[in-house]
Amino acid sequence: MKVTVSRKAHFNAAHRLHNRQLTDDENRRLFGKCNNPYYHGHNYNLTVKVTGEIDPISGYVIDMKILKDIMQEHVLDYLDHKNLNEEVEEFSSLNPTAENICVVIWKILREQLDDKFTLKIILYETERNFVEYPSA
Repeated sequence: MKVTVSRKAHFNAAHRLHNRQLTDDENRRLFGKCNNPYYHGHNYNLTVKVTGEIDPISGYVIDMKILKDIMQEHVLDYLDHKNLNEEVEEFSSLNPTAENICVVIWKILREQLDDKFTLKIILYETERNFVEYPSA
């Protein structure tokens, strides 16, 4: 029997949506105020969902303290209060859209979790705008 456990977290980060292959005018038209050359910030809300079998000894799918520590060390400490474009390696060549941030978080956490778990990330950029990865 598979069960999904979820943990929520929060981080703040700044970014600028900008594609170096486009002109400044094209970037402004495509990304609007999100293309501000001085950046802008979001209060991101993150939900991490881990699905797996319940361990017969512990009764856990995963120890939530372990999941909390993994999220803190590998995601929150890495992204919180950062300028994503300037300070986070993955975004030196990748536009830090909510979609790309979500996939980056998934990749980071996927490396930290046992393959027996299925992982899903939900990232809220605003109260109304959020993305999920993987989508199915």
